[in-house]
Amino acid sequence: MPDHAPQPVDRQLPTDEARDLISLVREIAQREIAPHAAEEEDAGHFPRELFTLLSESGLLGLPYDSEYGGGDQPYEVYLQVLEELAAARLTVGLGVSVHSLSCHALAQYGSKERQAEYLPAMLGGGLLGAYGLSEPSSGSDAASLRTKAVREGGGTSRSSEAESGGDWVLHGTKAWITHGGIADFYTVMARTGGEGARGITAFLVPGDAEGLSAAVPEKKMGMKGSPTAQIHLDGVRISDDRRIGDEGQGFAIALSALDSGRLGIAACAIGLAQAALDEAVAYASGRLQFGRPIADFQGLRFMLADMATQIEAGRALYLAAARLRDAGRPFSKQAAMAKLHCTDTAMKVTTDAVQVLGGYGYTADFPVERYMREAKVLQIVEGTNQIQRMVIARHLAGPESR
Repeated sequence: MPDHAPQPVDRQLPTDEARDLISLVREIAQREIAPHAAEEEDAGHFPRELFTLLSESGLLGLPYDSEYGGGDQPYEVYLQVLEELAAARLTVGLGVSVHSLSCHALAQYGSKERQAEYLPAMLGGGLLGAYGLSEPSSGSDAASLRTKAVREGGGTSRSSEAESGGDWVLHGTKAWITHGGIADFYTVMARTGGEGARGITAFLVPGDAEGLSAAVPEKKMGMKGSPTAQIHLDGVRISDDRRIGDEGQGFAIALSALDSGRLGIAACAIGLAQAALDEAVAYASGRLQFGRPIADFQGLRFMLADMATQIEAGRALYLAAARLRDAGRPFSKQAAMAKLHCTDTAMKVTTDAVQVLGGYGYTADFPVERYMREAKVLQIVEGTNQIQRMVIARHLAGPESR
C-alpha cells in the first residue's frame, strides 16, 4: 500500500526568509505542540511554556515593526504561520492570533513614546495579551458596551495624549475573554463619553492591575486548554499614558483590529480543517472493508475531494485578503468573506472527517471528534458568521434601512 502520511501544505511564499520561517514553525509544531495536544486539551491545560518558546523564537510579533521587537513579516506570511500552528493545536494558533489582536491597537494607534515603552515586551518579551471588547450584555452589538472609564485629575482634552494627563478609573465586566485571568496585559474598550460608538476609548491595562480579577473560566464544548473567562474591573486605576489613541476613537480602533483578527481566525480555521482532512485521508487509506481500503469507494472519495477543494478555496480567499492588507488597500469586505467561508469550511470538513472514520470518529481515540468540537467556536468568535454576512451585504448594497 502506498504511503498516505500527511504531506506538508505546498505554500507559495514570497521570500527565502518566509520559507525558513515556515520550516521553523513546522519543526516546533511537530516536536513541541502536536504530540501533547490531545492529552493537554483533555486535561484543560493551557501551554504557557509553549507561548514562552514561541516568543523566544520571534513568533508572537510577526506582523509588527522590528523596531519594537516585531518580525516585519507581511500578513500573507504571518497568517500561514497561524495556519501551521492551528493544524497542530487550535489552542496555540488561536492564542497567537488573539495575542496579535491585543497588540494591534498600540502598534497602529499609540504614540511613538508609548510604542517604544510597551511594545518590545508585548511583541518579544514573553508577555501574553488578551482583548477586551465583548461584555455580558454586548456581544454582536459591541457599541452598546457599559464598562466605564472616568478621568480623575489632569486636563479635559479630547485629542492628543500630550495635552491631557491624570489617571483613569475603570469599572465594568468584560466577557468571553480568551486568556482571561492569565494574560499579562489587556486591550480594553471602555466608555468615556456618551452612548454609542463615539463614546468609546481604548486602554492598555496591565494584567496585574489592582482591582482587576477574573471569574472562573467558562466550561466549553471545545478548546478546553484555552481559558475563556469574564474579567472584572473594579476601580482599576491606570495613567493616561495607557490610553491608546484619542478619546472616542476606541470603537474605530476595535473595528480596525477585528478586520485583521478575522483573517487570523480564517487562517486558524483552515489549519484545523487541513488537520481533519489529513486524518481522514490517512484513515480511509488504511481502513479495509469488503477486502479493500474504504478510500477506494467512490462515495467516500468524493467526500475527500470536496473537503480538499473547500480547504484550498478558503486558503486562497484568506491569502487574497491578506495581500490587499499588505498593499495598504481596503480589505474589510474580504476579511469578512474569509472569516465566513473558512470557518464554515472548518465546521463542514471536521464533521465530514468524523463521518469518514465512522464509529471511531466519534471516540476520543482519534482527534477528529475534538476537531469538530473546536471548529464550532470559530463560527462565533470575533463576529459571528451572521455578522460577517451583514458586513459583506453592507459593502454590496449599503447600510440597512432604518
